[in-house]
Amino acid sequence: MSKRPLRAGLIGLGAMGRHHARVLRALDGVELVAGADPAGDPHAVLGGTPLVADVESLLELRPDYVVVACPTAHHERVALALAGAGVPALIEKPLAHDVPAARRVVEAFESRGLVAGVGHIERYNPALRSMRTRLEAGELGEIFQVATRRQGPFPNRIADVGVVKDLATHDLDLTGWVTGAQYTTVAAKTAHRSGRPHEDLVTVLGELDRGVIASHLVNWLSPLKERVAIVTGERGCFVADTLTADLTFFANGSTVTEWDAVSVFRGVSEGDMTRYAIPKREPLAVEHETFRDAVEGKADAEIVTLRQGLRAVMVAEAVLESARTGATVPAGCV
Repeated sequence: MSKRPLRAGLIGLGAMGRHHARVLRALDGVELVAGADPAGDPHAVLGGTPLVADVESLLELRPDYVVVACPTAHHERVALALAGAGVPALIEKPLAHDVPAARRVVEAFESRGLVAGVGHIERYNPALRSMRTRLEAGELGEIFQVATRRQGPFPNRIADVGVVKDLATHDLDLTGWVTGAQYTTVAAKTAHRSGRPHEDLVTVLGELDRGVIASHLVNWLSPLKERVAIVTGERGCFVADTLTADLTFFANGSTVTEWDAVSVFRGVSEGDMTRYAIPKREPLAVEHETFRDAVEGKADAEIVTLRQGLRAVMVAEAVLESARTGATVPAGCV
């Protein structure tokens, strides 16, 4: 006798919610029972799936778990309603609009022993997953630096947070995840160039434990869409392009230089370049499969925990505090 599918609900049917709906409708072992959005279904992604107005109406349908893809400003209220009803939740990043709200969400789910995760989707990108595996295996040796660039045009869907919490949280989370290190301090500068109330450009210089230095360039001002993460270490560097899910390794050169005028300069030289052939699956589909497995109780389902999501919000607020004050700010003391 086959087991019944998990009954999933979705809150928020906007630009990101429509992709969650598409994946949920195709996900093995899961039935999308309803979508909730007071603005309706503007992208017509539900098909014949019922549409309700709010989280309370969705809970009346007794879902086994719910995906939260509404604007960040509503994450706390919706998450607390789900936790209060005993319903597991996958919450889009950032976990909440500020650190106190994120802490309340963590406590609500942890105190009830509920499965809950945060949608830091870059952790499911094939290029970054392959990079992390290789770093853990010591292929790069000691890690010196992580540099990321995440830039592109302004997404009109974003109105309640700036580029730090909406975009930079990707880089703040993936940097700690791929290196196994944590931020200790951050120094940042932000800019408001497009006339919106929130920042649309940020540069971050961070120091992590283990001596790792990080730098991040993030903006909504560039016509060039770019998603690149570069990790440099004692044996060379990995370059991950998360738009194409490509991973390339640039090795330090080992050729002896006989030209005296050049050999006096100490440092690395160019070596071999390897572009890895890696399986490429849609990160959002992998994220949903992983969360489904966690709800089913599978121990090897590596979801992004609420505490990891809280950490990203803490570092993001340290970035904003540094930009406001001009000081270097401890990353864990906001």
